[in-house]
Amino acid sequence: MTGITTHILDLTHGTPASHVKIELFIQEGTSGWKHLKTTATNDDGRLDVPLLTEEEMKIGVYELIFHIGEYFRRKDIPLPDPPFLELVPVRFGISDVNRHYHVPLLVSPWGYQVYRGS
Repeated sequence: MTGITTHILDLTHGTPASHVKIELFIQEGTSGWKHLKTTATNDDGRLDVPLLTEEEMKIGVYELIFHIGEYFRRKDIPLPDPPFLELVPVRFGISDVNRHYHVPLLVSPWGYQVYRGS
């Protein structure tokens, strides 16, 4: 499979992070960012379809925005106002449109880790 995918694991609860809103953008030169897609994780913390398919991918810089504060508020986690993490941006480059890019997020209300998965 080729494209861009992600999944989110909630480290506080030890479960997949379901129904997290995710936005995808691509950098357009010096003019800023173009919104490509908005989606949400399913019950298993994954996407039902790739963010981008092989045909949709272009070489460039992309950004995922994970709406984590909204997710943890739904879980009734006591958060400060404003929360430490509201939005988690992850910026990454696509250098080969014939490769698969999986961008997993491990998250708690106080920190996160991201890596290029398989």
